[in-house]
Amino acid sequence: MQEVALSNELFLHTYLYCPFVSTILQIINFSVFPLALQVMMHHAITRIPCSNYRNGITTANLGEPDYSLALTQHRRYVEALEQCGLTVTTLDPDLLYPDSCFVEDTAVVIDEVAIITNPGAASRREEVKSMQPVLQQFRKLEFITAPGTLEGGDVMQVDRHFYIGLTNRTNEAGALQLGEILNKYGYTFTLVPMTSALHLKTVVNYIGNQHLLASMEMAKNPLFNKFKILEVADEDLYAANCLAINDQLIMPAGFDRVMNTLQKTGYKPIELEVSEFEKMDGGLTCLSLRFR
Repeated sequence: MQEVALSNELFLHTYLYCPFVSTILQIINFSVFPLALQVMMHHAITRIPCSNYRNGITTANLGEPDYSLALTQHRRYVEALEQCGLTVTTLDPDLLYPDSCFVEDTAVVIDEVAIITNPGAASRREEVKSMQPVLQQFRKLEFITAPGTLEGGDVMQVDRHFYIGLTNRTNEAGALQLGEILNKYGYTFTLVPMTSALHLKTVVNYIGNQHLLASMEMAKNPLFNKFKILEVADEDLYAANCLAINDQLIMPAGFDRVMNTLQKTGYKPIELEVSEFEKMDGGLTCLSLRFR
């Protein structure tokens, strides 16, 4: 995996700093180079589910999670991240906050800074405090402040552009605060008004090579017209939340139609059982913070 990461970074350096090579590659369809210009991730932060995990927020109506099975599934998730080449920092359970294993909602991490969020769910707002000293080991910090609210599940990065969902958890004030911070470091952003989904990445995820996995509703959204859309049927919607890391793609197990679509498009997904997180409205992206 280190060799893959190194070759990709050399490719990026060559593209950026050798004009002749970059011109040739712009003429050629980039799909020939499936790893080209993909930002390589090196680190991940996760948190072990706590013993009162079942008391977290959920609208799924899939029954109470099996804590022992959740721990097993979480361990396998961490192993999959490591298989994708990441060094994983795994934090201890936090009994004060039943939803605290869904660490993605606490921050947005870019190369220059970690932006500490202000979660829209009141019961989750204090989760960010314990993440600050962890993230300070990697980045300087900036903050989303009230009246703005923001959760990381509403933030989808595509290269140097960010799509920010406006949901019950992320309001316009929080999204614009994030956008202002991103602009300061040379990134751009688009606000995406949402109607029903918990988070933006519940229904649309960038999986590399200009492909989006998207719900039927999001597939029709003109904001995503420039992408190649892999549409996910309503009955398979949980599988729209796949996790692309470096040259790998992790997907929830048990969604054969989505698996077939991905395989036909050239992907070779790693399947993971995450049933106990689905019961608590959590998906694959929710369970980690990933960054360079």
